[in-house]
Amino acid sequence: MRNIIWLIVGLLVPVYAGAQLLHDAKDLQFTRKDSLRGGLTPLRTAYDIVYYHLDVRIDPAERYLSGSNKIRFRVVEDLLRIQIDLFENMKIERIALDDKTALAFKREFDAVFVDFPRKLTKHQVREITVYYSGSPIVARRPPWEGGFVWSKDKEGNPWVAVTCQGTGASLWWPTKEHQSDEPDSMLLSVTVPPGLMNISNGRLRKTQTLADGWTRSDWFISYPINNYNVTVNIGRYAHFSDLYMSGSDMLTLDYYVLPENLEKAKRQFQQIKPMLACFERYFGPYPFIRDGFKQIESPHLGMEHQSALAYGNNYLQGYRGTSSSEVGVKFDFILIHEAAHEWWGNSVTSKDIGDMWIHESFGAYAEALYVECLYGYEEAIKYVNGKKGNIGNQQPIIGVYGVNKEGSRDMYDKGQLVLNTLRHVIGNDALWFRIVRGLAEEFKYHTVTAEDVFGYISRKSSMDLKYFFDQYFKTSAIPLLEISLVKRGERVTMRYRWQAGRADFRMPVRVTMARGKLETLVPTTEWKNVVLEDMHPDEFRVAEEQFYINVRITKRYVDPAAMEFTR
Repeated sequence: MRNIIWLIVGLLVPVYAGAQLLHDAKDLQFTRKDSLRGGLTPLRTAYDIVYYHLDVRIDPAERYLSGSNKIRFRVVEDLLRIQIDLFENMKIERIALDDKTALAFKREFDAVFVDFPRKLTKHQVREITVYYSGSPIVARRPPWEGGFVWSKDKEGNPWVAVTCQGTGASLWWPTKEHQSDEPDSMLLSVTVPPGLMNISNGRLRKTQTLADGWTRSDWFISYPINNYNVTVNIGRYAHFSDLYMSGSDMLTLDYYVLPENLEKAKRQFQQIKPMLACFERYFGPYPFIRDGFKQIESPHLGMEHQSALAYGNNYLQGYRGTSSSEVGVKFDFILIHEAAHEWWGNSVTSKDIGDMWIHESFGAYAEALYVECLYGYEEAIKYVNGKKGNIGNQQPIIGVYGVNKEGSRDMYDKGQLVLNTLRHVIGNDALWFRIVRGLAEEFKYHTVTAEDVFGYISRKSSMDLKYFFDQYFKTSAIPLLEISLVKRGERVTMRYRWQAGRADFRMPVRVTMARGKLETLVPTTEWKNVVLEDMHPDEFRVAEEQFYINVRITKRYVDPAAMEFTR
């Protein structure tokens, strides 16, 4: 393990002396627990999840759950032991193979090592069932910190939700806790006290009242799903529904809200259909049409639970009623952002949490495309640039792989600005939008890495963009465009270069090369010179609204007489 850690550190050496380290040393201090949580060892890669049946009974009064998870898997390489995961505060009562043979297991932190009595051979499909119970951790700051939310509505009824992105789904159910492996399908059975209902991912197959009066609902998820998206929403809800034509298919829209908010929800959720139309225009058809689209009011701000989006923005526009741009208060941020994750995060999923930016940068950029779709390019540019003040640039957007370490929270707003920059670097909107949609379609229902995304964009654009991706995603420094303008009589000369974290940085940028006209300039990290025709230095500008860069412009004026004298 020590060798692995030092290998990671070695890979994070800066490209040249002036670059910032990819991550501070304190962020590279990982433990055995981190590696067990985030690493891909043979105990995980030797098997592939095919199907889960999670069957739980949840008692809000006791803040307690019990049940089982049946894990069906395909053997990829011969094995005698596998790793699954369940937080150590949750009790495992027993584990059975094919509902018959009791299996030995050992726990280390949140990892559970399951031993088989004889070797399982490649291509076999087997099942283990984990029986467990306990009081899952309580979310202190949902949805940013994972756990259960044991809340009540205004009438005093239980109102329960769970958020676990980053923290891990294994805080409440036994699973293979790694984003690289999603089940092909899943059945989620949830039993709740009398008078309550549960809404989960997928389609409701059956609801039944048990002998003790508790209600069990079976929800079937017919698509691959990442662990942290699996959800429960328990309460007393009012329900209304609608239909949306997605291409030639009919998509069901179902809304579950607190009864006192029913009329508010009917007004606010009118934004859903235009949003779906915009996203389908840019990203292709809604990815989970068999499972439908659900919006569920939650006791926290919101989460992108696949086909069962959590909503808690209090029926306000913007983010809790505010935005960093005027157009941002024309729509409900949580409705738009979380729905964007159906394409970016739920359909296209990062293999490692270190690439969570794939979810959040594209999800944030989708907000700008929604604005462009409804209000036009200029409003979208204002929306994107309104995010600049939110960015810290202290750590890179890409995290550290293998240890459950996501990158900087800048992955939202900086990520949006970087993708807007990339659009203008490519400089061909028709091509850019083909690339964006192509990413969503090429990697649909797949888990991907940053290099998968970078490679696709480079291939489709026919551009070598490694310098761009390394600069913006693997370091925190923003490239500085240095411009020196010298006016000698009527002649204006411009000297220019990039200061960046890569010696080969050569990003094109648009500037006024002639009066009132933006043209493409391709600086490098070496000084270059060009004469500007028929232009005063005060008329010069850089299209900073199109590129996320720092700019330093200096101006100098030379007396022509002084020029003659110095000769």
